[in-house]
Amino acid sequence: MDDYQLQTMTLEAFADTIIPGEKRAPDDRAIAGVSDGGGAVAAGAIELLEWDATGVSEGLGPLSAALNGHATAYAHEFGLTLDESVPPFVALAFPDRTALVERLTTPGHPEKDGWVLLALFSNMAYDSAAHMSTTDAIEQGHPGLLAMGFAKPESDGLWRFPKYSYGRVLAKSHPDTTESGSLA
Repeated sequence: MDDYQLQTMTLEAFADTIIPGEKRAPDDRAIAGVSDGGGAVAAGAIELLEWDATGVSEGLGPLSAALNGHATAYAHEFGLTLDESVPPFVALAFPDRTALVERLTTPGHPEKDGWVLLALFSNMAYDSAAHMSTTDAIEQGHPGLLAMGFAKPESDGLWRFPKYSYGRVLAKSHPDTTESGSLA
């Protein structure tokens, strides 16, 4: 396994710890498989992290290496034997992954900012499909948008909401609002 594959597998395991999903195949080691349906990885967490617009893509190698270092130390602390055929973080059982991520993201941890950033991007991939167009995400069955019941656009590709989301108008329009919705 080359460095990029090790990095990807490690980051997938991290993203799956944040928003778990089902395994892609029975032998999938990165995805713990503790939830039904697609999680952060199926939602595109790796694609979002690797997108240069995020500003984190250049730091993924060092973050992945640091995560595996923390996993090795965690395993040593608790007397766990890690499978050496996969990266150390991937080799941890899901409850241990979760405990380690909790430790790394706890206020006061010196590296907290980096781990919280990875967690935020994992959530962002699932919650908003930020790395792709919403229309494409819906057409491709994006698991996060589907789970939230995100509405499909109308046949012309535009979203319209003929009924108020709460079933009532929440506020009156300003008296200077034009027909297009802008203030005069």
